[in-house]
Amino acid sequence: MAKNLQLKSARAAKDMTQKDLAIIVGVSRQTINAIEKGDYNPTIKLCRKICRALDKKLDDLFWLDEEEDDE
Repeated sequence: MAKNLQLKSARAAKDMTQKDLAIIVGVSRQTINAIEKGDYNPTIKLCRKICRALDKKLDDLFWLDEEEDDE
């Protein structure tokens, strides 16, 4: 769940609405909303588009560090 908040935070930091981001990456606003809520797991291709749009790395937005989870 926390990573979905990372996406929302990164989007807000760029002063983008869900609709703005959706247009840039070529999906519906509802798709961005579902990703942020944790209801939808995007494809790797979509993850990469979102990261490029927000100037973030995949690890910043979509993957938990498993080593951190084990500690």
